Amino acid sequence: MDIFNINEKIILRHASNNETYKMGLLYNLNHRVRRFEFDNDKLVINAVVRGSEDYDVSIYFNECGDICDYECTCPAYYSYSGACKHIVAVMKMAQSELLKYKYYKYDNYGDSKKQGKNTIEDLFAFFDGLLDEHTKQEVQIEVSYEFNRDYFSSYISSVELRLGIGRLYIVKNMKEFLDHIYTNTPLEFGKNFTFDPAKHTFSEGDQKIINILMEIYENEKHLEQRLKYTYQSMPSAFFDKKVLLSTPYLLRIFDALKNRNFYAKVLDYGEKLVSIAEEDLPLDFSLSRKNNEVLLHLKESRSFVPLTEKGVYFYYNGRIYRPSEKQQKYYIPFISRLLGGKTDTLTFSAAQTERFVSEILPHIHKIGRVSIDKEIEDKLVKEELVAKIYFDKYKEGISAVINFHYGQLVVNPFSGQNYISDPDKIVVRDTESERKIIEIFEAAEFLVDKNIIYLTDENKLFEFLRNDLPRLQELAEVYYSDAFKNISVRFPPSFSGGIRINQASNMLEFSFDYGDIDKSELEHIFSSIKEKKKFYRLKDGSFLSLDLPELKSMSNLVEQLDIKVKDLSKKVIELPKYRAMYIDSLLREANMNGIERSLDFKHMVQNIKEPGDMDFEIPEKLKNILREYQKVGYKWLKTLAYYGLSGILADDMGLGKTLQVIAFILSEKNKAAAPSLVVAPTSLVYNWQEEVKKFAPELKVLVISGSVSERHEKFEKIKDADIVVTSYPLLRRDIDLYRNIKFQYCFLDEAQHIKNPNTLNARTAKQINSEMNFALTGTPIENSITELWSIFDFVMPGYLLSHSKFVKKFETPITKHSDQNALNELGRHIRPFILRRLKKDVLKDLPEKIETKIVCEMTTEQKKIYLAYLKKAKAEVAMELQTNGFEKSQIKILSLLTRLRQICCHPSLFIENYSGESGKIQALEEIMTDAFDSGHRILLFSQFTSMLEIIKQFLDQKSVEYFYLDGSTKAQDRVEMVKAFNQGTGKLFLISLKAGGTGLNLTGADMVIHFDPWWNPAVEDQASDRAHRIGQKNVVQVMKLITQGTIEDKIFELQQKKKEMIDSVIQPGETFLSKMSESEILELFEL
Repeated sequence: MDIFNINEKIILRHASNNETYKMGLLYNLNHRVRRFEFDNDKLVINAVVRGSEDYDVSIYFNECGDICDYECTCPAYYSYSGACKHIVAVMKMAQSELLKYKYYKYDNYGDSKKQGKNTIEDLFAFFDGLLDEHTKQEVQIEVSYEFNRDYFSSYISSVELRLGIGRLYIVKNMKEFLDHIYTNTPLEFGKNFTFDPAKHTFSEGDQKIINILMEIYENEKHLEQRLKYTYQSMPSAFFDKKVLLSTPYLLRIFDALKNRNFYAKVLDYGEKLVSIAEEDLPLDFSLSRKNNEVLLHLKESRSFVPLTEKGVYFYYNGRIYRPSEKQQKYYIPFISRLLGGKTDTLTFSAAQTERFVSEILPHIHKIGRVSIDKEIEDKLVKEELVAKIYFDKYKEGISAVINFHYGQLVVNPFSGQNYISDPDKIVVRDTESERKIIEIFEAAEFLVDKNIIYLTDENKLFEFLRNDLPRLQELAEVYYSDAFKNISVRFPPSFSGGIRINQASNMLEFSFDYGDIDKSELEHIFSSIKEKKKFYRLKDGSFLSLDLPELKSMSNLVEQLDIKVKDLSKKVIELPKYRAMYIDSLLREANMNGIERSLDFKHMVQNIKEPGDMDFEIPEKLKNILREYQKVGYKWLKTLAYYGLSGILADDMGLGKTLQVIAFILSEKNKAAAPSLVVAPTSLVYNWQEEVKKFAPELKVLVISGSVSERHEKFEKIKDADIVVTSYPLLRRDIDLYRNIKFQYCFLDEAQHIKNPNTLNARTAKQINSEMNFALTGTPIENSITELWSIFDFVMPGYLLSHSKFVKKFETPITKHSDQNALNELGRHIRPFILRRLKKDVLKDLPEKIETKIVCEMTTEQKKIYLAYLKKAKAEVAMELQTNGFEKSQIKILSLLTRLRQICCHPSLFIENYSGESGKIQALEEIMTDAFDSGHRILLFSQFTSMLEIIKQFLDQKSVEYFYLDGSTKAQDRVEMVKAFNQGTGKLFLISLKAGGTGLNLTGADMVIHFDPWWNPAVEDQASDRAHRIGQKNVVQVMKLITQGTIEDKIFELQQKKKEMIDSVIQPGETFLSKMSESEILELFEL
């Protein structure tokens, strides 16, 4: 940094007021700025300024050399709006000293000698300042302290000063004296002495005292400034030659005086030369007896004068004492009673005597000498405490009698007479130990009834028995009646049991051993755990503690497995085999080692976890075709089938789920007692036929399609087929025929078609009669986790409970409350039965997929239409919500949003005779021109078929060859078009998002354009992966056209949030958003 902007004008601007500015100048002139340093790296000046104390100041500069901030450790800094006087002083030092020789900007090619000369001169200037300090004359100070009490017994301390050189002069006006130090001006004391701050200095010890007095002066001056225009007044600490000291200032003055003599006048004792002694007061107590009363006398009690309310300092016999903290602590209670009562003796009645000798006398021994009369000494009983507690049953709870034994003497603290009324005995009681016992009963909230205490509240009784009773057994002798012994806290035995596979029934058998717990009480015990109670009261009156981790794990296992509590008393509980993985996971996590797992159970769990280790032969002709991850997927299917289980193959789009299934069916050809059924979207039915012919021509494929009569004719051939393929629409129509046919396996391709459990697709698929069911989908969740439940309800009915229980247990906690435990629990259930691999993890050789957001601007005419319709739509939404509420308005809102999206694409989508242009069409033309020139081939998706028609007209005008596919395209035609495109025919394929977003293999394209955004990013990803899949050799460029400043921008933001939701259940560790709320939908209508 070469230059800093610091001058008089800048300093004035930063100073909080003119007074502060003037004081800063004086502080700088008086050389109060010390240890001035500049940190060139951090652009900060650090300094220490001597005020009433030493204060740290920092001034910060920005890279342009301007002051950007500052701070000071003085008390006044935070009350100023600008810089305090200490900061101003440092600024002046920076201006006059530092900047003049080191940081003025200079020419790098200037005279180096001149620079050296400046530096040397300033070095001299610096040491001249030090010389001035050493040539000042030292002034001596003599301090006089005075202490008085007013009518209200307030503590009033003040100090006076005398100063001079040789001869000392009384400071007759303390405020005037400090004002001259403040303004650095001389003050005449007599003909022979004038005090001049510029010429005189103080010793280090005297300076500490002056600093404290200056702080009082400056604070008062600052308050006067603040109150100047408020018409308020404040009492002054200055009265001619005296300065009144509050307790904090008195403590600091005494601290500065502790190593020197000074004069003190305390009350009426006269002025004396004193010093401060940091030692205990010589307290001398005596204990005597008179008329059954005990008298405590403190010799010379009136001579011990506390100088502060809390007794930090005392005056006694010409000395000022600062006793130890221990003596301060125990002597303070006597001050008000002895001094305030104008007596040196305290009297204790016979009833108070025992408490006095037990609770107070031991502490008096700690702070002074105590002499005890022989008459009292002979009556003192100094026996060790023996506490005895007797417990008994009391109504529905317990009672206790407490006796404190001191030799032969006994006292019951709850008897109403908590002392021993023997005139010949004074018992020195162990009140600390007694208190510990009594506090336990008080904290447990025992109630008193005559000589006993009792507790009947069940919750409090349980806590007492579990936590407090063991503590009492350490402090006292505890006795129980026979009736009480049953009222105890029992801890459940370690649960034992076993789990095995019953090969005959193909079910899991779970057995439990509950120890000595009555099985008839199990239902109530587990209900209490579910209600999160800490205990259960058994029939015999004892308490069973329920907050043990093992017991909670057992309850969680019962709940998660949906075991009916009434079945817990059975010797063996049968469960479906698919529960094995979850049971094993929970047993391991909860360390429930008492549950023994059979060898066949362990093998099954391990094999499902590591299917790649299973020794299943891969069909010979596919060994060199299947990739390694596909072989694992094949073995995973085989393992589940081997154990009679089912699952969801959820591999990323393009990883060859179809091929893995074909390999599986081929391996089962000679063992299967019935054909396998594949249900696929209409567009993929013939794709399955082609894939089977390509990879497993020996499998007989029967595609059920065509007219009703044609399909009925094909049903007669099912028994001769290995694979039957049909579509979801035809399954719905033919379900009555399928219902009577037994299949070995059923595979649902693109199983998201049954994501809504209430649709005909879902209901009919779940009526298929097959040994085992599998689902294939790259997107097991698109919007909500109910979709996952629906697919599992097909794969393994009942595994994820009924839908209502699933919603209550998982969906609501996860989506509404972001419940991480529920999310983890769901993951534990589904993880073994979902196999999901991502392209980026298993296809290291697959080319990159690059996604780009292309921002499009609307044309002027298009924008006018959009803004006009947006305004109209907002008004309609507001009216609709006011009239019908959010739930009933969603269809209307969706239609309005659709119109806005259509305008973004092309206004002519719903405005007749629109003759203007579309910003997106203009952007599309540029993208296509560049792409075709570079040799790229494009897939273009839109959810609006009417928009695709407009694009077709545009392409026809430009003579661009293209393929077109929407929902009306016949399945066979689709296969032929895909084959032709992949073989190099045409540069462009227009596809309806809904009709062509799944199942197609279009690796002949290396560019994907999404003309308009769809709400769910998973649907777009599926469409993009028509090109980005196995067989693709080129980098795939995905372009999303988004109209700037419109609803499309909002949809794009929502897509980013949805991406987190899709993976949250499948890949634990993330949370996800639920469906859109009212506020989120209304946000879409904002610009």
